[in-house]
Amino acid sequence: MIHVIDARYVDGLALRLRFSDGTEGEIDLRDELVGEVFEPLRDPSFFKSFEVALDTVTWPNGADFAPEFLYDRARVRA
Repeated sequence: MIHVIDARYVDGLALRLRFSDGTEGEIDLRDELVGEVFEPLRDPSFFKSFEVALDTVTWPNGADFAPEFLYDRARVRA
């Protein structure tokens, strides 16, 4: 199982992620922020409040993405 081990803010609604297998990549989450739990992340100041926890990227309101989803998206853009 793949895990997010590091995340850094890039700009806008994008993150640079590093995964447990050494893969690194950038992902823009702009198009993924749909629904009640994700709407607050559209505010860049709130978006920046992420942390790496539970093997993925999480936000204070409980929003997160499956690490496998982030891995697949980041590999495409790497």
